[in-house]
Amino acid sequence: MESEIKRIHQDLLSGRVSCTGLVNRKIEELKQNSHNTANLVLTETALEAASEVDQKISSGKKIGLLEGIPFGVKDVFLLKGSVASASSNFLKNYQSPYSATAIQKLLDAGAIPLVKENCDCFGHGSSNENSAFGPAKNALDETLVPGGSSGGSAVNVAKGYTAFSIGGDTGGSIRQPAGYNGIYGLKPTYGYISRFGLMAYASSTDCVGPLSTSLEDIRILLNTMSGKDPRDQTTFESITISEDLFHEGYPANGLTVGYYRNFIENETLDGGIKKDFFALIEKLKQHQVEVKQLEFYDTDLLVSTYYILAMAETASNLARLDGMTYGRRIIADSLKKGYALTRSHYFTEETKRRIIAGNQILSHGHAEEIYLKARTLRNRITGSFNRDFQEVDLIISPVSPEKPPQIGGSLDKPLEMYLSDAYTVGFSLGGLPTLTSPVGTETGIQITAAKKQEKEILQFAKRLTELV
Repeated sequence: MESEIKRIHQDLLSGRVSCTGLVNRKIEELKQNSHNTANLVLTETALEAASEVDQKISSGKKIGLLEGIPFGVKDVFLLKGSVASASSNFLKNYQSPYSATAIQKLLDAGAIPLVKENCDCFGHGSSNENSAFGPAKNALDETLVPGGSSGGSAVNVAKGYTAFSIGGDTGGSIRQPAGYNGIYGLKPTYGYISRFGLMAYASSTDCVGPLSTSLEDIRILLNTMSGKDPRDQTTFESITISEDLFHEGYPANGLTVGYYRNFIENETLDGGIKKDFFALIEKLKQHQVEVKQLEFYDTDLLVSTYYILAMAETASNLARLDGMTYGRRIIADSLKKGYALTRSHYFTEETKRRIIAGNQILSHGHAEEIYLKARTLRNRITGSFNRDFQEVDLIISPVSPEKPPQIGGSLDKPLEMYLSDAYTVGFSLGGLPTLTSPVGTETGIQITAAKKQEKEILQFAKRLTELV
């Protein structure tokens, strides 16, 4: 699909649409949509920004590529002056004192935020049902979950309510909903985009990334948001990805692509996804792509390792929410009781489950037996990736073992929800760049490369669209 950003840009320049008219239309679509994707529509600020763009165009001044482009923001990002709720009752009235670095870079480029988007509360979920605003609904079938935790963001892009959206990915929270809704979603290399201003879930795997209907838009957004940030010490200087990327010759022959045998032979993998995946493998071979079968860690071990570390980190990160500094507060006859009542009342059941588990993991006697072992396993997983990328250029895999489940079937089955991340969490533990591309299977294909190889992923994803 063509770049939505460039299409809107040309429409604005030619006068086919006004920015104010465009933003008004998108706002009405967001307010009236039946998918429950919008926690807060930013009507006043969006229209003010749109008016400024129209005035600039009418006066003959140049506008940048992103100026006037309406986008969505997952409601775990801070946007100065607006509510940042993380889809929780705890922070429903919390006003952002500043903007996240990634969002600020888009604002500086002239993009217009339209909506704070529904998501799983604090990123805790894979179905977007764990939200104080109610579940978001799949863009293709409203009876199905949209995936999580960036479900609202993915649906808004798929339905065209926003030109693109910015999500957060900890263990698959961009990639899985992108696959469930038939769009592109990228988790970049850990540290590629600053996490400053993103509410922390598991700090060692949290990533900021774009959701879009085109690879060109992913490229544009990566270039805009990436780079070193003194407020996030994990960031690094990035190289601009050229506009010529998709015009350069990229022959499939000479390329080596790997896939993990145990992912595909897993008994939980949906039969239709498995069949489509093998059909894609055969197409690659027909186009002189060398395909290698690789061995990897068992998916149950990957999920266990990830959730041990993620729950430990979220228990630590959410300790700051006690009702004293941030969010709502229940007054009691003692400070300790006030803490307990506030956290018990305003956290969701899933969030409380993860905090309790995380505190248990980190407690005396368990940290050595559980937490430290999980960290050791993570190092071994990273070492396995390093060896694999000496043999292959890229790794492809399904996005999820299953197709999107029905709304209402996940919240009372947390283990099944955790296992739906089986194919995404390993790459998060390795800090690797991974893209969901809406081709190959009903829920798309996940394309992974070694660290800082975003360009190679985008090139191959473009080639895949031509092959299938």
